Amino acid sequence: MFKKLCAQILFPVVTVLTLLLALPLHAETTEQGKILVLGDSLSSGYNFSPEKTWVALLDKKLSEENINYQVINSSISGDTTTQGLQRLPKLLEVHKPDMVIIELGGNDGIRGFPPKTIKNNLDQLVKMSKQSDAEVLLLGLRIFPNYGERYADAFFNNYQKVADSNNIALVPFFLENVGGKDDLMQKDGVHPNEKAQPILLDNVWPKVQEVLSSPE
Repeated sequence: MFKKLCAQILFPVVTVLTLLLALPLHAETTEQGKILVLGDSLSSGYNFSPEKTWVALLDKKLSEENINYQVINSSISGDTTTQGLQRLPKLLEVHKPDMVIIELGGNDGIRGFPPKTIKNNLDQLVKMSKQSDAEVLLLGLRIFPNYGERYADAFFNNYQKVADSNNIALVPFFLENVGGKDDLMQKDGVHPNEKAQPILLDNVWPKVQEVLSSPE
């Protein structure tokens, strides 16, 4: 009688344990998404710690909001759109990002590259990212009219044209509320300082949310 009672008690316990052990080990976890930032000195932490950049603040913000994405900062000071095109294929292969944020073109404009060339390069960067199944966010930039108003306007308008033709999200002017403000810019008048980084994040964050929440 005692053996029979033990068997009746132990059988359901063993059955439950067996079922629990059969569950996949990753059942309680979800795979972390990846956001790749392809940029230049505006995103790499020029003259201050990379840990203080808007990119690092974005990674922290996602964590605070319990949004399961890792931010990979692949920004190099001085990079042009051409150099971005050279680097992007390997970055896409290695990281397989779910989203790519493109912040490039400023150095092209400073060097007076033809607006059409800049536009074509940005277009290729977007298409390459989309072909890897990543969503894309493009950050628009303005430049000083050193080469004339016509050049500056053509440069700025490139971003909207590329965003429209590829149906991607755009931050029209990445340095909104920062550019031209002495207390937020470094002495060169070109690079935002550490104090400006939270404002840059504020400029980008709504579009990041929009892209991440959009249906695939």
